[in-house]
Amino acid sequence: MDTYKKHSISKLLLACIAIFALSFTTEIFAQDSTAVETTVILEAVAVAEPVADEAPTNIGELINGLNTVWMLLAAMLVFFMQPGFALVEAGFTRVKSTANIMMKNLCDFMFGSLFYWFIGFGLMFGVGDFVGMPHFFELDFFDGDGLPAEGFLIFQTVFCATAATIVSGAMAERTKFSMYLIYTIFITVVIYPVSGHWTWGGGWLMNGEEGSMMMNWFGTTFRDFAGSTIVHSVGGWIALVGAAILGPRIGKYGKDGKSRAIPGHNLTIAALGVFILWFGWFGFNPGSQLAAASEADQIAIAHVFLTTNLSACAGGFAALFMSWIKYGKPSLSFSLNGVLAGLVGITAGCDCVSGGGAVAIGAICGIIMIFSVDFIDKVLKIDDPVGASSVHGVCGFIGTLLVGIFATDEGLFYGGGFGLLGAQLLGAVVIGLWAAIMGFIIFKALDKIHGLRVPARIEEEGLDIYEHGESAYN
Repeated sequence: MDTYKKHSISKLLLACIAIFALSFTTEIFAQDSTAVETTVILEAVAVAEPVADEAPTNIGELINGLNTVWMLLAAMLVFFMQPGFALVEAGFTRVKSTANIMMKNLCDFMFGSLFYWFIGFGLMFGVGDFVGMPHFFELDFFDGDGLPAEGFLIFQTVFCATAATIVSGAMAERTKFSMYLIYTIFITVVIYPVSGHWTWGGGWLMNGEEGSMMMNWFGTTFRDFAGSTIVHSVGGWIALVGAAILGPRIGKYGKDGKSRAIPGHNLTIAALGVFILWFGWFGFNPGSQLAAASEADQIAIAHVFLTTNLSACAGGFAALFMSWIKYGKPSLSFSLNGVLAGLVGITAGCDCVSGGGAVAIGAICGIIMIFSVDFIDKVLKIDDPVGASSVHGVCGFIGTLLVGIFATDEGLFYGGGFGLLGAQLLGAVVIGLWAAIMGFIIFKALDKIHGLRVPARIEEEGLDIYEHGESAYN
């Protein structure tokens, strides 16, 4: 064996001995360290024992923290519906007004957030009979029962913005941008907060105290878990009135009075918008539970997820086949609106109907939506480019009524009698009339003072360049 190999073997043996010694030393050190750590932990436990009385407070804080995170996560999902509405509206309308549509949906949330924070939130949740007491920027009046007032304000703000943005679709391609901003402010500070106070704000429609009007008349209160009427129907009826006062787009109706189709410029982005809305609805409906910490909350959230999705699928499925039967082709645009119709319809009763009831509600709304679009367009001669009045107004109304039939506790089909159905009918009619009448007053006043509609030349060439000085597509 040469000298090089001898030295190599010697080095290898020395290295092995060193590693063994180091391992042995480390093991002893680890045992000593473990003993020390165990002693420290036992001492810490012993010191901590006297403050065990603080555990319930910590558990309560943890529960409130989980509920707050869930509420804010749901608010994020509902906010994500805003680009969904923008894409649906843009896809269903013509290319020349796309930037205008995007701008309006952007301003919905900006203006809605500012003015709802300024006055709308107080009117909706403040103390009062017809309407709450305004508090102007102050949130100290609100007791969130463990939820921070700031977080609850954000959650309600995204719902308010949804009601406002529904209107823009029905009045697209011919409304002055300045007038749009003004009536959006009225929606967020007057129309939505007042009817919201009657319901979610603890007002008369949801007053279940003994001797209250609703209990005396029906033996139960109005139900709208996530806003089929409070959010969607309010926006839908305002949209219908606004489109009627504004008048149809140029070329929509011929000299013979027959309706002419004005196709949207991009069904791809319209479909993407519907998928985004569908995704956001999983915050809209389950998030309205406002709590996720207890087992009961978790079961309720899961149930609402299921009924929401089933109704959406049933609505799209029913609209697809009804359009196939009625028009000879399975229409993508009607199928997309059918999904939205099912989502709007289930929003009121997603917490209290079974899976089968959700499918029935979605299918009914999907079918009614198609006939409603046809009736509004061809009989009433009201030009609604995206079908917002039918999807949100009509289906919001129908979905609210169907709670009185399919609710598993008090519904007509479950032996509950006509009490809940009567309460649902009264609430949906009263809130619908409030929204429509107030919308009529606001739109008529704006039309007389400054004019709602752009000049014919601007409408024909597109609102993008004339209203904003830029185009969505260059």
